[in-house]
Amino acid sequence: MKVYHGSYLEIRTIDLSSGRPNRDFGHGFYVTKLREQAQAWADRKGEDNRTKGVVTEFVFDEYIWEDTELKLLRFEGYTENWLDFVVKNRLNRSRKQAHDFDIVEGPVADDAVTVRVNDYIRGDIFKQDFLEELRFRKPTHQICFCTTASLQALEYTDSRPEWNIEHLGNDIIRQIMIDENRDEIEAADIFFTSKTFSSFADPSTGLYLKPWQEIYEMLKKELKG
Repeated sequence: MKVYHGSYLEIRTIDLSSGRPNRDFGHGFYVTKLREQAQAWADRKGEDNRTKGVVTEFVFDEYIWEDTELKLLRFEGYTENWLDFVVKNRLNRSRKQAHDFDIVEGPVADDAVTVRVNDYIRGDIFKQDFLEELRFRKPTHQICFCTTASLQALEYTDSRPEWNIEHLGNDIIRQIMIDENRDEIEAADIFFTSKTFSSFADPSTGLYLKPWQEIYEMLKKELKG
């Protein structure tokens, strides 16, 4: 699964020691499967640092959830357990982690939610009332990698247009070979001479950011005429 990290610079090497404490899931490296969420954070961090924000793309190995050697925690939504966990981490004032999980996944306490978390901590809102409010929140997502061992599940991806165009193009050509029963040269010729490829190869269209399956569907519609 593709995941994204928004910042004011590209992150190729992850340094867990540079993360901030008192965050939702504690000290760690955070990513999201929602690119627009990462982009919003990158824009914010870029503005804070008087530069252009950068979204770094990674591949997350979801099979890690079946790993019995790592300690894993997943929240399916804004639940009571999620709230208790976030509050515990937000109140932790030491550099020592408030939990012993390797990876934690769940929704985000964004700015608006953070305000209400603070209200809850002060006792200005009851837990059940707060959880009822959260039911109507727009879906958010984050994964926190809390330990060095957890980083085995995360791989940096070069998201430059020219790399993605080549990488995704190979996937599309392989699928043409299967669906059309063509050899590699014939499949490549079909793809490279199509209008879909012309659009795909133009970075300004942003198609290189799309899943290859979506681009392939465009190609199939073109070929059907």
